[in-house]
Amino acid sequence: MKKALLLSTSAAATLCALFATTRLDANDGTGDLRPYEKSGEALKGTLNSIGSDTMNNLMTLWAEGFARYHAGVKVQVEGKGSSTAPPALEQGTAQLGPMSRPMKGEEIDSFEAKFGYKPLEIATCLDALAVFVHKDCPLDQISLEEVDAVFSNTNKRGLPPIDTWGHLGLTGDYKDARISMFGRNSASGTYGYFKEHALKKGDFRNLVKEQPGSSAVVQGVAEDRFAIGYSGIGYKTENVKALKLSEKKGGKTFDANLENCVSGDYPLARNLLVYVNRAPGKPLDPVIKEFLTFVLSKEGQEIVAKDGYLPLPAELAAEELKKLQ
Repeated sequence: MKKALLLSTSAAATLCALFATTRLDANDGTGDLRPYEKSGEALKGTLNSIGSDTMNNLMTLWAEGFARYHAGVKVQVEGKGSSTAPPALEQGTAQLGPMSRPMKGEEIDSFEAKFGYKPLEIATCLDALAVFVHKDCPLDQISLEEVDAVFSNTNKRGLPPIDTWGHLGLTGDYKDARISMFGRNSASGTYGYFKEHALKKGDFRNLVKEQPGSSAVVQGVAEDRFAIGYSGIGYKTENVKALKLSEKKGGKTFDANLENCVSGDYPLARNLLVYVNRAPGKPLDPVIKEFLTFVLSKEGQEIVAKDGYLPLPAELAAEELKKLQ
C-alpha cells in the first residue's frame, strides 16, 4: 500500500485489492456505481456547507443535482478553506464540513471535547493535487524533490534551492528566467496537504504568491508562462497543463489520472472529504443522509467526473455508504 492515497477507515486497508477487481467505466469510472434511489420521504429543510474552497464547485453542483430530486431542501455552500469546516460543525452553523485534508488531531479533540464523540468522516471522491505550469511551458514532468526545492526554503527532500527554469533543465529564454510561484493561503486544506506531503512539512518560500482560491492559482499560472502552481485537478483549464510526478528526480513519473490515484502511484493523490456531526448509535439526520447518499451514487459521482475530479470505485463508494446507516 503506497502512502500517497490516504483513504479513511476500513477502505484504506483494502484499497489495492479493491482496485484490482474494479471495472472502471471507459469514460469516467462510474460504470459500476449504484444509481441513486430517492427515498419515499418528502424532505424539507436547509443544509449549510462551510469549508473547502477546492470542493466549492463540487458542493454547488451536488446541491443543484440533489435539488432535482428534493425541491424542498435548500443547500447553501460557502467555501473559504478547509480550516473553516471544523469550527462551523462544532458551532452548529454548518451541517456539512467539506475538507480537502483530514481533520487535524486538535480539531478532532476540540469537537470531541464539546460533543463527547468524534465527527463522522465520509470520503466523497478522489483528487489528484496537481502541479500546474503554463500550457506553452516545455516542462512535462517534475519530481517531488524538485517541487520541494522550488517551493520550500527548508528543502527537506535534499535538493538545493531551484530558482530558475534552467535549474529544471529548460533552455532558451527559459534558462535564466526566474520561476514565479503560486499557491494557496494557510486557511486552505490544499496548502496544508501540499506542505505535508510535497514539502515534508517544510516551510514555504516567502516568494510564493498566496491566493485565496484554487481558481486564482490556476489563473495566475495561465497568465504567466514562467509560473508554476498547485491546486486540485478539478480546476485545470486549457491554458495550463498538469505535470507528471515522481517521488525522486529521475524516477518513474505518473499522470494525474484515476488509475494512478487509486493504485497510489500518483504521489499527491488524496480524498476529498465531508465531515458531519453524528452521535454514535443514533440515526443520521434524514436530510444529511439523503444528500450524502446522492453524492456517493452513480449520479453524484458523474458530477465528480464532469467537474474534473476522480470518482470513487464502486466498492469504495459502498464502504462509505455503510457509514451512513
